[in-house]
Amino acid sequence: MMEPLFLKPVFQEKIWGGNRLNTVFGFDLPNDKIGEDWAISGHPHGESIVENGEFKGQKISQLWKNQRELFGNQSGEVFPLLTKILDAEDDLSVQVHPDDAYGMAHEGELGKTECWYIISAEPGASIVYGHNAKTREELAEMIHDEKWDQLLRRIPVKAGDFYYVPSGTMHAIGKGIMILETQQSSDTTYRVYDYDRKDDQGKLRELHIQQSIDVMTVPATTPELQIKEVKKGNSAIITYLESDFFNIYEWQIMGELNLSQTSLYTLATVIEGYGEMTVEGKTFELNAGTSFIVPNQIKDWKIAGECKIIASTPQH
Repeated sequence: MMEPLFLKPVFQEKIWGGNRLNTVFGFDLPNDKIGEDWAISGHPHGESIVENGEFKGQKISQLWKNQRELFGNQSGEVFPLLTKILDAEDDLSVQVHPDDAYGMAHEGELGKTECWYIISAEPGASIVYGHNAKTREELAEMIHDEKWDQLLRRIPVKAGDFYYVPSGTMHAIGKGIMILETQQSSDTTYRVYDYDRKDDQGKLRELHIQQSIDVMTVPATTPELQIKEVKKGNSAIITYLESDFFNIYEWQIMGELNLSQTSLYTLATVIEGYGEMTVEGKTFELNAGTSFIVPNQIKDWKIAGECKIIASTPQH
């Protein structure tokens, strides 16, 4: 009997973090400066560990190496995706990520294309999403002259919004926002601007100005989303994104929803509510904050209850 792989959260302390991962999801946090829950991760900077079944206690990277059939024998050196819940108690730095070619050449790891589902946002909260420079020369000049108000594009956000953030996109999550992020498995970030704030030792955090200028998409582009919703009784499946890196869905369960494997495997995180997942007659409890992988061998399952789940699948 193959079970879903339920995963232990991995918490990351951040200068901009808070404690809402405790108040919203009930996580037992080590301190009040936790910015990220790496919910589903095979990255060495924070690896998920399986909490149940025959693979209990194993890391995703171990399963990727030794039990590749769980992932439909997908090729690749590393588990390709990473799911996080971010709590921005303060503004994140303005940053950009490289693509795969630049990331492998300069950092020895994948680039980072990502996307955000806004779980919650305080009134007036906003993100940085893109820039106003027309040429790379103008971009460099505006960065060096610190013309941030002219350079940065700020967009107000609300719960339920979705943003695709391809590599090369200037971006920042603003204060008072909680998101579910799905990204390539990379921890490479180039900081452009950090509000001149200091860390616990009174030092400015490192900036990566030249790398940022090198990898930035100029002029900025805004991807067009083709969001689709399919009703299933009182429940629904929303498709937010189908990209070269991952597909992103929201499962809205009001009562029950029958689901099936649409790719090699499926990643899922419950962002709201409560439910039960049934696989081959066996039932598993789902609470807000629960994250799991549906391995390749599970082809069909049912979720009952009232909850919202953000799911992703890899591209082959």
